[in-house]
Amino acid sequence: MSRPPFRDDRGARIQASICQICWGEWLKHQTALINHYGLDPRDAESRTFLYTQIDEVLLGEGTGESVDTSKEGTIAW
Repeated sequence: MSRPPFRDDRGARIQASICQICWGEWLKHQTALINHYGLDPRDAESRTFLYTQIDEVLLGEGTGESVDTSKEGTIAW
């Protein structure tokens, strides 16, 4: 990555250890999480959840949250 995605230690760690392709895959997964859970990235609790997922999935050895896409299009809000 040419520059870190965040202006903090997490961003520097991502830049140093995650390739651009993997970051792109993460962004797709993050979008699925946002849509699935109806997260608002402006909300502090939502950001904490997403940052935890980054720390566990990309920078750790966790498996992260799975998104059940089998119900796509059938969930009424």
